[in-house]
Amino acid sequence: MTAPALAATGAAATAPVVSVKPLVLPAPERGEDLRLRVSAPVTGHGLPVVLLAHGFGSSLDGYGPLADHWAAHGFVVIQPTHLDSKSVALPEDDPRRPGLWRSRVEDMKRVLDGLDLVEAAVPGLRGRPDRSRVAAAGHSFGGQTAGLLLGLRVRDPATGEAEDLSDSRIKAGVLLATAGNGDDLTPFAAQRLPWLRHPDFTHMTTPALVVAGDRDDLPFTVRGADWTADPYVLSPGRKSLLTLYGAEHLLGGISGYEAAETTDENPAHVALVQRVTLAYLRHTLGIDSTDWTAARKTLTGTTHPLGRLESK
Repeated sequence: MTAPALAATGAAATAPVVSVKPLVLPAPERGEDLRLRVSAPVTGHGLPVVLLAHGFGSSLDGYGPLADHWAAHGFVVIQPTHLDSKSVALPEDDPRRPGLWRSRVEDMKRVLDGLDLVEAAVPGLRGRPDRSRVAAAGHSFGGQTAGLLLGLRVRDPATGEAEDLSDSRIKAGVLLATAGNGDDLTPFAAQRLPWLRHPDFTHMTTPALVVAGDRDDLPFTVRGADWTADPYVLSPGRKSLLTLYGAEHLLGGISGYEAAETTDENPAHVALVQRVTLAYLRHTLGIDSTDWTAARKTLTGTTHPLGRLESK
C-alpha cells in the first residue's frame, strides 16, 4: 500500500542553490576562527534564515539533505563548525572541552552578530535575507544548542548556575533527535556529559518542532526512544512533535548523502523530515501555512505508515 502523500502547494518552486565554504568569522577569544558554510537560493528576496547546528563531531559539511532542501525552497542556511568537530580535533585535555555546550551557543550568536559579513562574503546575497525571520535547528547535540537559543536552560557544570542563553532574534526552532530529561541518564552519560544532567525545559517558550525516531535507543539514557520526545513533552508554549516509525538516531539519513554512520537508511523518512520541517518553518515564520496545514491533516493520528504529527 502506498503511503499517503503530503501536499506541496504552498512552497515556492525549487531554485538553484549557491553554497560558499569555508566562510571565516574572526573569533580570537575562541582559539579558532569560526568556519561556516552558507547556502542560499540564487533568486528571491526576503529570505528567512536558518542556523543549523551539527551533531557532536560533525562539521559544516554535514546535513546536506536538510540544508540543500531548505535553501532550494527559499532559505538562507548557515552551518557553523563547532569546536567539537572532528575537523577541529581538540586534544582530549583541551581546557575548552568542558564548555563545548556553551561555545556552541556563542558560535550561533556570533553568526547572528556577523550577518553583515556573511552577506558580503556570499556572491549576490547582500540585502536579500530577512533578519526578522530567523530559526535555529540542530540534530542531537545540535538540538540542545538550538534549544538553548529557544530558552532551554542547562546548569553549568563548573558554576552550578543555569543561565538564560536564549536569543530574542530566534523566532522558531527545529530540534532533531535531541536529549531529554537529565534524571534518565545512564551513570556513564551523567559523568562524561555533565551538560545533559539538569536541563530545564520550562523556559523554552519559543515555538519549536521536535522530531524523534521511535527506535532511537541511545546509550545515554535508561528510558528508551521516547526520551528524545521530552523537549516537546516538557516544554510550554506552541510545540509540535513529529515521530518517525522505525527511525533511529539519524532519522533515516539526514546527516549526509550516503553517510557511512547511517544505521537506518530510509529515503522515505528523510523526505518526510525535509517536507515537514520546511512546512513548519514556513508556517511558524509567517510565510505560508498551506503545507503545514496539509501535513497536520495527513499525519495526525496513527494511520500514516511513516509517522505521526501532534501539536499543543
